Amino acid sequence: MGSLRIAPSLVTELSTIDSMSKPGGPFSALRSAYLSGATTPVEQAERVMAELAGRDGGPVWISTVAADDLRAHAAWLTRHRDPADLPLYGIPFAVKDNIDVAGMVTTAGCPDFAYRPAEDAPVVRRLLDAGALLVGKTNLDQFATGLTGARSPYGSCESVFGGGLVSGGSSSGSAVAVASGQVSFALGTDTAGSGRVPAALNGIVGLKPTRGLLSTAGVVPACRSLDCVSVFATDVADAVEVLHAARGVSTADPWGRALPAERASGDAPGTLRLGVPRAEDLEFFGDEGQSERFDAGVRRLSTLVATALPVPLDDFFAAGDLLYQGPWVAERLVGLGDFLRGHPDSVLPVTRTVLETGWRYDAVDAFRGQHRLRELRARVDRLWREIDVLVVPTVGTTFTLDEIAEDPIGRNAMLGRYTQFANLLDLAAVTVPNGFTDGGRPASLTLLGPAFSDLTLARLAAALTAGAEAPPVVAAGDAPPAAAQTLIAVVGRHLSGESRNGELTGRGATFVGAARTAPLYRLYRMESPDGEGLPGLVRVTPDDPQGQPIDVELWSLPSSTVGELLAGVPAPLSLGWVRLHDGRDVLGFLCEAYAAGPPAVDISAAGGWRAYRQAAAGR
Repeated sequence: MGSLRIAPSLVTELSTIDSMSKPGGPFSALRSAYLSGATTPVEQAERVMAELAGRDGGPVWISTVAADDLRAHAAWLTRHRDPADLPLYGIPFAVKDNIDVAGMVTTAGCPDFAYRPAEDAPVVRRLLDAGALLVGKTNLDQFATGLTGARSPYGSCESVFGGGLVSGGSSSGSAVAVASGQVSFALGTDTAGSGRVPAALNGIVGLKPTRGLLSTAGVVPACRSLDCVSVFATDVADAVEVLHAARGVSTADPWGRALPAERASGDAPGTLRLGVPRAEDLEFFGDEGQSERFDAGVRRLSTLVATALPVPLDDFFAAGDLLYQGPWVAERLVGLGDFLRGHPDSVLPVTRTVLETGWRYDAVDAFRGQHRLRELRARVDRLWREIDVLVVPTVGTTFTLDEIAEDPIGRNAMLGRYTQFANLLDLAAVTVPNGFTDGGRPASLTLLGPAFSDLTLARLAAALTAGAEAPPVVAAGDAPPAAAQTLIAVVGRHLSGESRNGELTGRGATFVGAARTAPLYRLYRMESPDGEGLPGLVRVTPDDPQGQPIDVELWSLPSSTVGELLAGVPAPLSLGWVRLHDGRDVLGFLCEAYAAGPPAVDISAAGGWRAYRQAAAGR
């Protein structure tokens, strides 16, 4: 999605209008409203509750945070924390109801299975600690078994595009809550595609990280060795923000993995080798509209990368077949077998049918399956020597709820054709919208890469979605196009409200929004003649464990004035490329490393210049 650009004089007015229209939406608008004082978490909580009250409660939500608890959390944030202190300050979110939240019932889509955990899942706790505002728990295909959104005793979610279109599953409620603007982001899970298919069918971003980056402790297992917590958002940058805030290895999670330091920033799109499926490997199940959209998306994507070459998908599909036609379906019985035996009538017939196929497999089958998967992974791993990213359709076609009811298992498998191999092959993935067919059905692309390629995929996905929103062509005789703009990241005294912000606004700069750098920087306070101090942002090496994310603001400046701005920048500061949390490189203020020594003070722990000044003032 394109960046939001708002003139400073209109920040308060427009941010208030935007935040009052929907509780959710892109983070940048809500952050701008918080920073400008146009709204508070308390006011936002009231908007969230008003939005929920205007609905029947289902089938998106299974449970919501009690109104008094939501108000209390919002009031605590408003009174005790500053918007600049926390990366997800006051951002409303939802959690799929197979992920534990302390004190709230976890149902996994089965009322008789329900239990009330005493602790938050680590991934939820990290988001709360980052300032996010939990709204509630969302509907899902029972036991996260299905890709349709039509396998829940709490009701079937319909896509936000209507027409009886399925929402996709199993993370159906999470995707619809985001796409309908009820929350800004949501957690799902993704074992076979549950973080990607719902994103595709609701026109939003679905980020399926490398397995283990987001802890699955406190998550009801589907296939424990393959399970993955996923993120839904309306913007790639927002999804990456959530990934960074939520990731971390937990002692309670033996499946957790840390992001290697050398992968803390992704590769630039223009350096990438793109793999495009051979025509004979693509199956759209007679849906010409989806085929045409995929071709159009690939053409657009090919303009962003270094090269594009055809690749076979045989090994990917063979691996995907193992998930439901091999012994991995038996892994679902490890955590659910006893419940299924004791409460067979508590499980939906279609879910029970899928789970019971697991009883067919024995230990020999399990080892045979592991050997086969190892062979397939070795072949796919060799493919990554030739390409960096693979693009596939997220789904080959779409279905209505009635069509799914006619063949719930067969058509579910069709929805998973391009998704169910990812975790078996240890891949990362990002799903983004790809327009609509002539018949009005949503289309989508998924970018895939090897483990820990998450930020490379995100950078390419961000470039692709930005390119999808090109400005309209100006016809002869119409108003001339706007002057070229340059995005600038500011870290200190050029921030809104700071002493040198006028150097931006006086040159026609407009405020874009708050952001954070990648965890590759240290921030220093250097002495200055006026006694205010001069902030200096210094980049460290990717393997330096001291690297921190630092709060910045993004401003759009007429390109013709950049040289004039640079001429007024005092040494040791300069303009250079700053890596953001979402993997983008933007022009910004940097400091030469020699100036970071004494008497400069390292203030990185504060997380940003504004937060440091507030702490120093005793606030």
